[in-house]
Amino acid sequence: MKEFLCAILILAFAFLSQPARAEAPDPDPGRFADPIGTFVEWDSKNSFPEGALLFVGSSSVRLWPTATAFPGKPVINRGFGGSELSDVVHYFDQVIRPYSPRKIFLYAGDNDIGYGKSAGQVFEDYKELAALVRASLPDTELIFISIKPSKARWERWSIMVDANRMVRDYAARYPELGYVDLATPLLDDDGMPKDVFLDDGLHLTEGGYLLWQEALAPFLDTGLGR
Repeated sequence: MKEFLCAILILAFAFLSQPARAEAPDPDPGRFADPIGTFVEWDSKNSFPEGALLFVGSSSVRLWPTATAFPGKPVINRGFGGSELSDVVHYFDQVIRPYSPRKIFLYAGDNDIGYGKSAGQVFEDYKELAALVRASLPDTELIFISIKPSKARWERWSIMVDANRMVRDYAARYPELGYVDLATPLLDDDGMPKDVFLDDGLHLTEGGYLLWQEALAPFLDTGLGR
């Protein structure tokens, strides 16, 4: 028995002595200098609507024809493909603040987790962005569009679920924050991704965006999504 207890203690010590898993680093935001520069140049030459509905985030936003999906609405699309939440935070003064939007619809976290970040890292970046919005745009609502399931990243879906849960629970505590579940419409009755993805298994088809459009439409003019 004594030898057994010693062995257990040795194993426990070895486990506790293991270094914590390193967090995935933020990528260099400078890789988006060109698309961000294009946004800034366009804004310098054009006006944008007051009380706008701003869509911002990664390629799922960039590829979404939001103006067509929501006709007659003051929509601005500032998606830049491949971006992570840390990139949206970095470019806050270029892709969010100038528009003083009424609502921000944020889709991010997909690439973050796809490239190795944890749910906790996504959540911390989300809280940083929420703090920026709260401080700079106190009358603006920030609505997080849930990270979507996809065929290409199905093995990381459980991590995405955790990140979605963290954001949802946090947003429920603040009146200016919201959460909209656009993941469930993409899953079939067996909880697997529907056939609404392009050949890359990651980006949505027109049918996939139609599901998003139908689910999100009620939240454009009314209360926050929770």
